[in-house]
Amino acid sequence: MIEEKKKLIFATQAQRYADAKLMCCSSGNLSWRVGDKAFISGTGTWLSTLEPRKIAVCDIISGQSVNDVRPSMESGFHLGILKERPDVNVVLHFQSEYATVVACMKEKPENFNVTLEIPYHIGDIAVIPYFRPGSLELAEAVITAMKEHNAVLMSNHGQVVCGKDFDEVLERALFFEMACRIIVQSKMNYTVLGEKDVIDLQKHFLGKKN
Repeated sequence: MIEEKKKLIFATQAQRYADAKLMCCSSGNLSWRVGDKAFISGTGTWLSTLEPRKIAVCDIISGQSVNDVRPSMESGFHLGILKERPDVNVVLHFQSEYATVVACMKEKPENFNVTLEIPYHIGDIAVIPYFRPGSLELAEAVITAMKEHNAVLMSNHGQVVCGKDFDEVLERALFFEMACRIIVQSKMNYTVLGEKDVIDLQKHFLGKKN
């Protein structure tokens, strides 16, 4: 009964991400740490219409589904991030419009700090090369990048963000998309915050010591 209630929570949160237009059809997938297990959207499912019966329950350590539902093909990096980052409880893979445009650019930005929300809410955004979706190479690249980042841009593919809860992940995904929209609509004629400005923000608002 408790598990079924949590599945309903998971499905409701998946709908929020779809309503925010962060993915198209079955392009997105989501995971949530629940004790030593992870709820992961089932392979081929649409987050906009995710049903509790199509949510895989996987052992975080072994990666095995314990309810006979096949998880998303990207479950490798979802589970890997949850294993490597005890501070992370939610992982979202999405393909929002402008961030995906940036993912397909020949020359991608090295710095996404066009507004203060990026260094404040997300931090540095990692950019990784293209690897086949669902491949071990992609999973390893995302997991490695996420050890020190909260967001990853996957070339010619999409994006991944992680956070402590559903709200933080939604916030990070939307600010990621906002930054990319600014970059695209500026026609690459944009400025970013200087290093001193970023350090100042993190020092005064996040309590970081540099």
